[in-house]
Amino acid sequence: MVEVTKASFIFGLLMTALLPTIARGETNAPEASVPWRYYNGDQQGQHFSSLTQINKHNVSQLEIAWQMDITGQGDPQTNPLIIGDKLFGFTPGLTVFAVDATNGKKLWEFNPKLKGSKLPSGKLFTGPSRGLAFYEGKEKSYLVAGVMNYLFAIDKDTGERVSSFGNDGAIDLRKNLGGDYTKHYVSLTTPGVIFNDLYIVGYRTSENPPAPIGNIRAYNLTTGELAWQFRTMPDNTSPHAASWSDPSYANTGGANSWAGMALDEENGIVFVPTGSAVPDFFGGSRLGDNLFANTLLALNARTGEKLWHFQTVHHDIWDRDLPSPPSLLTVRHKGQVRQVVAQPTKQGFLFVFDRLTGEPLFDIKEQAFPPSALEGEVTSPTQPVPVLPEPYARQHLTEALLTDRTPEANAWAKAEFNNMISEGLFVPFTTDQPTVIFPGFDGGAEWGGAAVDPDQGVIFINSNDIAWTGSMVEATQHADKGHNLYAQNCAVCHGEDRSGSPPAFPSLIDIGNKLADHDIKNVIKNGRGRMPQFAGLTKQELTDLTSFLTDEKPPSSEEPAKTGDKVEMVSPFNSAKNARYYFSGYHKFLDPDGYPAVKPPWGTLNAIDVATGQYLWRKPLGEYPELAAAGLTNTGSENYGGAVVTASGLLFIGATIYDRTIRAFDTSDGKILWQAQLPYAGTATPATYMVDGVQYIVISTNNARNPKGQQGAAYVAFKLAN
Repeated sequence: MVEVTKASFIFGLLMTALLPTIARGETNAPEASVPWRYYNGDQQGQHFSSLTQINKHNVSQLEIAWQMDITGQGDPQTNPLIIGDKLFGFTPGLTVFAVDATNGKKLWEFNPKLKGSKLPSGKLFTGPSRGLAFYEGKEKSYLVAGVMNYLFAIDKDTGERVSSFGNDGAIDLRKNLGGDYTKHYVSLTTPGVIFNDLYIVGYRTSENPPAPIGNIRAYNLTTGELAWQFRTMPDNTSPHAASWSDPSYANTGGANSWAGMALDEENGIVFVPTGSAVPDFFGGSRLGDNLFANTLLALNARTGEKLWHFQTVHHDIWDRDLPSPPSLLTVRHKGQVRQVVAQPTKQGFLFVFDRLTGEPLFDIKEQAFPPSALEGEVTSPTQPVPVLPEPYARQHLTEALLTDRTPEANAWAKAEFNNMISEGLFVPFTTDQPTVIFPGFDGGAEWGGAAVDPDQGVIFINSNDIAWTGSMVEATQHADKGHNLYAQNCAVCHGEDRSGSPPAFPSLIDIGNKLADHDIKNVIKNGRGRMPQFAGLTKQELTDLTSFLTDEKPPSSEEPAKTGDKVEMVSPFNSAKNARYYFSGYHKFLDPDGYPAVKPPWGTLNAIDVATGQYLWRKPLGEYPELAAAGLTNTGSENYGGAVVTASGLLFIGATIYDRTIRAFDTSDGKILWQAQLPYAGTATPATYMVDGVQYIVISTNNARNPKGQQGAAYVAFKLAN
């Protein structure tokens, strides 16, 4: 606890009053060069820059400084690093590159030459990688790049591997997780944090079994050796083993940290958000609260020892992973200076804790929610709900919130809504009707994370605010072996009827007319984008599944195969304790014209005073160009990627899928001060930096999330007009 004297309190008030004048002055930053050394600018999850050359008065004069077009398909989502006069990033195919940060001229490329999935064009597609890390050691300095399941050490000047790191410059992160490492699906989508000579990192894995436990690991950056490992599921000696039905914690996986971390370097604490346990939607094989899934962990960065934890969802069966890195800041709360950590969630809650103790800044109530009706499922009777701040996304879809875009769309939405279960948060799925998830599976907050004005104690969160639906299907035995394999492994994303929920979960209808059998097998074995690899399938199972996918007949009302009078249950969990179910697939609640079937806003940008938990402003974020042209403006839209805040009181954000626009907001009131059209959607967090006295804003763009738009990718940088 920090002791605050009367004199220091008055001084603090004076500084608070003067700070906007000092920090937001219109003088240029004195430095000739200011880097963007870390993913999202810093390791505290602030997305903040001290630069002030671009300010509220001149931001309207921004123009394109350079544009680098990139070939290839994919969704890199990269927030680049800028060190000296070089910019480092990823291509859609996950080649690492360096360019001149002043003009975009390519300097070198590093191609990891890993085996990825081939697209029909013949190009490789290996999934997103949102950024790199830069290690500045006493003897060597180099980039750390995560590509699929590998960490590479790369010389920043030449693009060559640093051979002294790991095995000839690489570490295979499938190792040290137990079992046959070649069967593990591990993918690095978000860079880790660097503490002293340690690289602390998590990973993405499969959301269906088999999946490894999502252990948090620290590697020595000098040698590449494993320094410590924190197990995100307890062993039988842990007091938290009671949060699992014995011995389910030994037979499941997940509880992994895929969204990134935040580091309190001064106190030596790394804050780690985790996702749900495997499988996502039926927890009959993992009864209990399931620690440390869906948990914010505070770990000793030196040793990996747990200091404190808070579980945001007990026994998650709604895919409510913690979706973004937490943010660290210092605020004056009730007269005391508090070092806090703020964690956004998919359900629209912002949890705020004291960094050192884990004490919530605002009350959190354990609120009662209904039980599951599925045989073998036991949901938690309560879930944590913070009193403040209020949710930054809507959480209960009612008939009054259905779209009124047109009378026809409203009538359609009402008819569909009458067949849905819509009772708010944490309502268990059933086999009878689809259940509304609001905000949806890709919202409110997403992987882009929040931005912070540390001087003002304000956090800015962009949020998705549309509804999705889901339901469960009893896992009966079908006569077609390929159908069984599809139900167990694929239906959770692509739907029972193979229709998917494009673009995140593409339709597999007529996939045989788009890909050859060997290409389909290659994708299943090696994964693609959000899809994990299924290395555990035998050659015959792979053939059976491919045959089912290429059958022109859709999944039918096939009668279950029976043994006598008993229906055989298919389960990937190797347990006969409970009846088994699988998820019917992700479905956005869209009207017949493809727009959200709820009233706007469909995406928002929110400014919250962290000290008080009160909103300063809320604004729609994004538009649909064709609706705006017809007069329906300020609807908001789905948005991915975060914001950047500068000391001049500006917030820069792309994120919106359909209007391909980057915007600058006034952080004090949310007014748009500048916007520009991008060649593709800016679904990545921007970066800002200064080279030779000139401040730049740069953003990675692509249209992977808008398949109807022109496909391509580019990095675009802006600077003030001369």
